Amino acid sequence: MQFAIELARRAGELGLKYFRDLESLTIESKGHQDLVSQADREVELFIRAAIAADYPQDGIVGEEHAPVAGATGYVWVIDPIDGTANFVRGIPAWCVVIACARDGETVAGVIHEPSTGETFHGSLGGGAFVNGRPIKASAATSLEEGSVGTGFSNRAEAENIAVLIKKILAEGGVFFRNASGALMLAYVASGRLLGYVEEHMNAWDCLAGMLLIEEAGGTALKADPKTVLRSGTKIITGGKDVFSKLQALCSDTWP
Repeated sequence: MQFAIELARRAGELGLKYFRDLESLTIESKGHQDLVSQADREVELFIRAAIAADYPQDGIVGEEHAPVAGATGYVWVIDPIDGTANFVRGIPAWCVVIACARDGETVAGVIHEPSTGETFHGSLGGGAFVNGRPIKASAATSLEEGSVGTGFSNRAEAENIAVLIKKILAEGGVFFRNASGALMLAYVASGRLLGYVEEHMNAWDCLAGMLLIEEAGGTALKADPKTVLRSGTKIITGGKDVFSKLQALCSDTWP
């Protein structure tokens, strides 16, 4: 856990150097609203090198480079910069995400937001924290009591998120989106958002946050450990008393 925390913070420092010099950054498009920058690739290589040095037999799965097979059953799952669209436009809402899974089950997760200096972290059975302070998911009993984070994947139908947002509004709720799914999951774990939903997320974006939410007393729809690393998963998360409502709304909306 401590290794992951320190690594995420060091990777965040590297990311900040690129963030402060955006004029010289190389940016490419991978598809609709899906960007990748030189910073994404270099920060991921930095993280991979550190893991390979300290845990050379573990596997690695990341967003920007090919997976590395391991021999221990442990796999590090990393997103060097979640929120690249924000990053490249100078919006300080992006984070470094590092999770460690054992035989498909997440055992440790870190989401570090360099612009605020907040490090959300947790381990299986060990609770969830931000900068060492315990965090708790929302105790709200109604969607009227706060905001629900919403994400959009270009692998899903655009109309589905529009319908879902309409349903959230009809329940008296408000939707929130900052273009960093991992960061919004951290906000659910810390009680800032009532929940977060997205029709599809990749493992590197969601595993750390889902663990944090469960360790903070919230609920997250279980991902299939046999397929999540390869294929990603649906995301429905929230405080225990609003999760069932969010799940019902998503079930009515998503195919």
